[in-house]
Amino acid sequence: MSIFCRTHFKPLVVVSCFFVSCVAMGTAAEQAQAVRTTPVDTHPVSLSVNVTDDLGRPVSGLQQSDFQILEDKVRQPVVSFGRDDRPLSIGIVLDSSGTMAAALDRTCVAVADFLKTARPEDEAFLVEVGERPQIVTRMTRNFDEIQQSLANAVPGGRTALLDGVYLALNAMKKAQNPRHVLVVISDGVDNSSRYKATEIAGLIRETDVQISAIGVFANVVSRGRTPVDVPGFELLRYIAEPTGGRLFTVVNLAELPDVAAKIGIMLRSQYLVEYTPANKVRDGKYRKIAVQMVGQRGMHAFVRAGYIAPTQ
Repeated sequence: MSIFCRTHFKPLVVVSCFFVSCVAMGTAAEQAQAVRTTPVDTHPVSLSVNVTDDLGRPVSGLQQSDFQILEDKVRQPVVSFGRDDRPLSIGIVLDSSGTMAAALDRTCVAVADFLKTARPEDEAFLVEVGERPQIVTRMTRNFDEIQQSLANAVPGGRTALLDGVYLALNAMKKAQNPRHVLVVISDGVDNSSRYKATEIAGLIRETDVQISAIGVFANVVSRGRTPVDVPGFELLRYIAEPTGGRLFTVVNLAELPDVAAKIGIMLRSQYLVEYTPANKVRDGKYRKIAVQMVGQRGMHAFVRAGYIAPTQ
């Protein structure tokens, strides 16, 4: 952004010209301060909003008047509303470590079923998580390549789940489509990552990537516990919910394909809401976002927790 002024002077008023020009110029420090604090126009913030009923089913047919957008608790004017039909860039983070060995075959089938919900303009890549995560299929619209990688997956080793999420978030920077989605399939065990959960949370705050997680907890239930009893549940929820995504739990491996298909349906049932922030200062600060349903009982809106304001 360039800030400039033009002052027109009459050539005969020499003293006045000198005085006005000095006032207009000011000191270099004053000009720099003005650039940092002057409110400027901002582009609309785009939100993919998932709305469900009490049973977790997507709700369709809602209108703009059903939504109220808040940024830092201040109501924002909505400038655009509709169904979010934008193409997807999808990163699949598949846990193939030793703790997932018993579930890997059915997990691969679930991923294949999920990819069947993709559209021709969508693109996807696959990250396998073991002791060291790796991108086994780079971003492609040829999903047969991902299918082949799934067929070659071999379980074993420790789990660097957070490192895998970090790798996927960085790979998403090469995405061509406007909507960015990660689908993480894991039991939430992490015993080998270099990155900490707080570091991944900080990275998530800087990106507009929606993360949905499938928590595979069949082995937990078989030992007489529930998913919420284990750290893996909290870790998956910790990385998913702030992005506007959700954690889906699986306690019966036969449920995996249905859950994967449910995520595909969810991604195709979201609303695109855009607003122009009332706070137009580009200060690089984090802005909290909330979506409230107006006059709609039993409905729940899922949206990313916030964004970092631009500085330029």
